[in-house]
Amino acid sequence: MKNLSDVIVVGGGPCGSFTAFNLAKQGANVTVFEEHGEIGVPSHCPGHLSIKGLKRLGLYPLPEEIVENTFYGAIFHSPKGKSFSVRFSQPVTCVVNRVLFDKYIAEMAEDAGVQYHLNSRVDSLIIEDGFVKGISIKQDGKTREKSFAKIVIDAEGISSRILRLAGLSALNRHMLVNGVQAEVENVKDTEPDMVEVFLGKDYAPGFYAWLISIGDGKAKVGLAAKTGNPKELLSRLMFKHPVASKKLCTAKIIQIGVHPLTLGGPITKTYANGFLAIGDVASQVKSTTGGGVVLGMTFARVAAEVAYEALSRNDFSSEFLGAYQRLCNEISGFDVKFMLRIRKMLDAMSDEKIDNAINLCKKFNVEKSLQNMKDVDLQGQSFLYLLPNPRMLTALFYFFFLFLSAKP
Repeated sequence: MKNLSDVIVVGGGPCGSFTAFNLAKQGANVTVFEEHGEIGVPSHCPGHLSIKGLKRLGLYPLPEEIVENTFYGAIFHSPKGKSFSVRFSQPVTCVVNRVLFDKYIAEMAEDAGVQYHLNSRVDSLIIEDGFVKGISIKQDGKTREKSFAKIVIDAEGISSRILRLAGLSALNRHMLVNGVQAEVENVKDTEPDMVEVFLGKDYAPGFYAWLISIGDGKAKVGLAAKTGNPKELLSRLMFKHPVASKKLCTAKIIQIGVHPLTLGGPITKTYANGFLAIGDVASQVKSTTGGGVVLGMTFARVAAEVAYEALSRNDFSSEFLGAYQRLCNEISGFDVKFMLRIRKMLDAMSDEKIDNAINLCKKFNVEKSLQNMKDVDLQGQSFLYLLPNPRMLTALFYFFFLFLSAKP
């Protein structure tokens, strides 16, 4: 049978490439099919990643040309322009050039032996006797010959088209927000080592806006929203927000893109006979921040481990591949549930309550306790670690009732 791989990965983003890399370095024959003509293009994500998460993945430090800046914390701006900041003693996050980052992971995979096919859009799955056995590819608008594999791993992104062909339920469309990300120049008075977050339903209903300095008067600015036109909301942020407008009113947009974000937590089932789903298509995204790169790549490594074991045992049944989802739940099941509840709590809060919450945090010096936060990715576990701190108790009492008021 020609065009036979051990594993086919659909999508050459960081989750797809990292899965391929981890499989290939163990000796598996892996092929990646990417619909675009260049890895990392187009780029929709600001590339704001946790350093600790990257270290867990064995990816930090990154090459200097990939990292655009590092940050010691964040400043949160309330709808009325009040602010609350958390600064750590060491850098906790970095912002990367997403095109270069994606290429870097793909180059790691290629060096390990992975074969890439660009301009190759997967048209359909090959399903025989209830098992996914391969794919058919469209190239230049025409269906090309089929490619077969023992396992197909879906890293297609948020569209979920291939996922549905495998008979799995797609992500929760009610928990989607529409994002816009722009790179701008001629920005004034940015905080060079702090990410700035802007809250308020007039600017980012259902989510938040961000300003991330990358030096030399340039920055990444964006937002996501459940309602409204994201580009119009971005313009309102840049020219009307009481704080952001002072920094961005003279800024010039260099490039801009729009992209949906999934905030509904992982899908209920990520596996089928001969098939696994990873990354955005599986909604492996932090509901609080919309960040999916580190979390998705964490689960991608698990997918590679389970897929390689399946190859070793020659068992590609859903019963065996289901170990992937069980292991993911063991790693961060509590955290993703916690973050989803926090997201729903934030969605239920009025702008007035957000202002009150920020005032409360400032009054009780909550930032001093948050400086002991262990991990910005595993937020549920970090929350439990902070609970015994006396400074947090009054603030947590207030947030606890807001937490309970959120719809599960």
